[in-house]
Amino acid sequence: MGLILMGLMGGMNAQNGFNMPYSQFGIGLPDMPYDLPIANRMGGVVYTLSGDNFINPFNPASYGSIGMESFVFDMGANIQLTRLQNNDKKVNDADGNITHLAFGMPITKWWKIGGGLTAYTSVDYASVSQGMYLDSSIIKTVYDGTGGVNTAFIGSAFNILGDKIGDRRLQVGFNINYLTGRIQRAITYSFQGIDSTHYKPSRRYKETKVGNVTFDLGLQYWEPLGEKYTLGVGLTYKPYRKMDVTDIALIYTFYTSDQSLADTIFPAVGESSEFTSTLEQDHTFGIGLSFERNDRWRVAADATFSGWADMKYTEGVNPPIMGQSAVTTGPYSRYALGFEKIGVMDASTYWGRISWSAGVHTEQGALRLMLDGKEQVINSWGVGLGATLPMRKGRSLLTLSVGYRSFGNKDLLQRNSVTIGISVSSCERWFVKRKYN
Repeated sequence: MGLILMGLMGGMNAQNGFNMPYSQFGIGLPDMPYDLPIANRMGGVVYTLSGDNFINPFNPASYGSIGMESFVFDMGANIQLTRLQNNDKKVNDADGNITHLAFGMPITKWWKIGGGLTAYTSVDYASVSQGMYLDSSIIKTVYDGTGGVNTAFIGSAFNILGDKIGDRRLQVGFNINYLTGRIQRAITYSFQGIDSTHYKPSRRYKETKVGNVTFDLGLQYWEPLGEKYTLGVGLTYKPYRKMDVTDIALIYTFYTSDQSLADTIFPAVGESSEFTSTLEQDHTFGIGLSFERNDRWRVAADATFSGWADMKYTEGVNPPIMGQSAVTTGPYSRYALGFEKIGVMDASTYWGRISWSAGVHTEQGALRLMLDGKEQVINSWGVGLGATLPMRKGRSLLTLSVGYRSFGNKDLLQRNSVTIGISVSSCERWFVKRKYN
């Protein structure tokens, strides 16, 4: 397995798509929360963010801040510029995506709901490696994978203490998440210089279908400190979940001339190509603290702890269709620190109404790979900047963000990316009863 990532690096020069070698493991590579401009602008700080005119899906308690008589619709997109490099080579790539669609609205004075769709993981890689075989003939191996997983979520928040901004306030909430997506992976072996009568090219193919439910719990609490300052606390919890996913696999040899099937290796005669694998989400805890000079500035910090990062995938057949996985599990943590200068809504100039933000983050144990008999811990760090511009009419917002993230190291493979994001949060008064004279 130690040669796989290097082979991926070596084959990228011929690729036209967005190549993410680390996405070959598990159910793909997540970029959350940095995909969403609301998080990217403050370096990944999310647990204490709350407002009446935007949606924060990372802490469902935040929906409790949605104003009465309001309907909030939030959507965003980003462009990601990426450089992959090791000690010998480097290559640049780019891609753009819709990041999220979300909405929020009140049901009662104390009950608000939110929901939407976000990307969860992406799989997109293709590469070629070559090796020597027995009589010095060459084996050419092609790795490729596409697909990903999205999250559809619906949640509720409840105002337990207070319902006005500035009051002592406690909000609790939950999300029900539906993970859905398909991932296709293949490894193709071809031989050069070997008698094709005895050695035929072969292919390993697997499609993973994800359709599972997870849950989030959240809490946000604000305590006024005198007349000018507020201390905020945000808590989130994801419970342990072990879930089944469906895999369909095929291993076969084929004729080079017309790509037709020569012999099926898996499944065996009379057996099904479909089998069940598992995903495991460990207990995940998040805590955030914020200190705010009311309507002027805020400082916020987040910490996240889990037994491993994201989902652990275990293939349901032995030996594994795609070979022994190089992924191992271990303690995961994420830390983020952000600052925001809050715009003054009644400022005499438009520039005075703009909010400016910045932040930094680090991830420890974001991915662990067992390569050449040694465990390699893949860490990550990054920074983010942003501006939140109020629309000239109403309470709608335009958020612009730019973030830098470094993942891995040059001795193995380093992924450096710049993510430029934009989101529009439309906040309209939908539930007002008009009065006429």
